[in-house]
Amino acid sequence: MAPMTQSIAIALVSGGLDSMVSAARAREDGHRLLALSIDYNQRHKVELDAAAKIAALLGAERHVVLPLDLRAFGGSALTADIDVPKTGVGSDIPVTYVPARNTIFLSLALGWAEAARARDLYIGVNALDYSGYPDCRPEFIAGFEKLAELATKAGVEGHPFRIQAPLQNMSKADIVREAARLGLDAGLSWSCYDPTPEGLHCGLCDSCRLRSRGFEEAGLPDPTRYATHP
Repeated sequence: MAPMTQSIAIALVSGGLDSMVSAARAREDGHRLLALSIDYNQRHKVELDAAAKIAALLGAERHVVLPLDLRAFGGSALTADIDVPKTGVGSDIPVTYVPARNTIFLSLALGWAEAARARDLYIGVNALDYSGYPDCRPEFIAGFEKLAELATKAGVEGHPFRIQAPLQNMSKADIVREAARLGLDAGLSWSCYDPTPEGLHCGLCDSCRLRSRGFEEAGLPDPTRYATHP
């Protein structure tokens, strides 16, 4: 366990490769790590098992899995009975976008950060190789950081929060290389939106395609088990 004099960081850990690398960067940056995962009744709940493994691997002092059933709202292929697209990454915001998901998740992380006296929140958003979600853009991260300053006792008293998005300007290949540099077992992470009954990545959803391409472009072996190779 890290010394108590070290700063604390809250890392959002979904179970995916991006959040794994982001949380590892928080540890590399010298923070004591608190990991937060959200069980939002997502279609791919297997990612929560991956999140638990990642939190343990990174030595998180606590790993909170917070239940928040976003199926009550629906509006996404991940939270409603809507088919996950399998035809390739397009130019429009896909139906796998969960309304305001990163805003909701960062708000929860902010609440824990203020309670724990943490000042750094790590999130694995990426604005290059991604599916076009609006809440992955640098403008969103900057806007939420300002909101955190206005919305909290700590911020009003002059102790602002830092929203750390270390992967913001990386390609998926860069993220794969970063995982290797950090000595992470990328095979522990989960990306697929629509897992098969056998527990395999489907290989055809946007997330599988981006993951596979990242490993290919990085020139590194892909440990992922796909039902259909992208």
